[in-house]
Amino acid sequence: MSKVEFVNNVHLITHPLVQHKLTLMRKKETSTNSFRRLLNEMSALLAYEVSRDIPMHEVEIETPLEATRSKMIDGKKIVFAPIMRAGMGILDGMLSVIPGARIAHIGLYRDPKTLIAVEYYFKVPHSMNERDVIVIDPMLATGNTAIAAVDRLKELNPKSIKFVCIVTCPEGLRAFTEAHADVPVYTVAIDRELDSHGYIRPGLGDAGDRVFGTK
Repeated sequence: MSKVEFVNNVHLITHPLVQHKLTLMRKKETSTNSFRRLLNEMSALLAYEVSRDIPMHEVEIETPLEATRSKMIDGKKIVFAPIMRAGMGILDGMLSVIPGARIAHIGLYRDPKTLIAVEYYFKVPHSMNERDVIVIDPMLATGNTAIAAVDRLKELNPKSIKFVCIVTCPEGLRAFTEAHADVPVYTVAIDRELDSHGYIRPGLGDAGDRVFGTK
């Protein structure tokens, strides 16, 4: 962590199951089917981590023996916001844990020459000011798409925003936290560096291509 000591709002998830699945995902011989399955399994585990402080409320219920009060979350107040297209690979795993969540779609792509994020689609649920948003994308590389996504979401004044990724790097974390110091980042790994083409090293390749089998 010495290379990212400037980061104050990063949650590094070191659970053995998560780290094990990441190692399998990194392997270049891992098939599209296996990569997709591993990402789905990991996403469910990440949902537990990122939801630890979700607000709860008490409700009246009947057990087989008596009436009581017990705690529940309001899943409808949670919004998963995948950055398309790769972020869609995380969505199903998180929905398996919080099935009542609403979905926002943020279409951004990184221009291969400038590495600047370009928006092509943006669709969110109504009343975003009443909702807690969890932005999801497998990679936080240059940080440009993540920054652009959060910029757009902040225009709608949601109650809170978190960012979840599988792998990031010091350069991406620096850019993102400088732009959005108030948004916590949840990640499984902080890799060595960003190369001249905007890829994380050692990384796991292009997550979108590996999820959808397009390369």
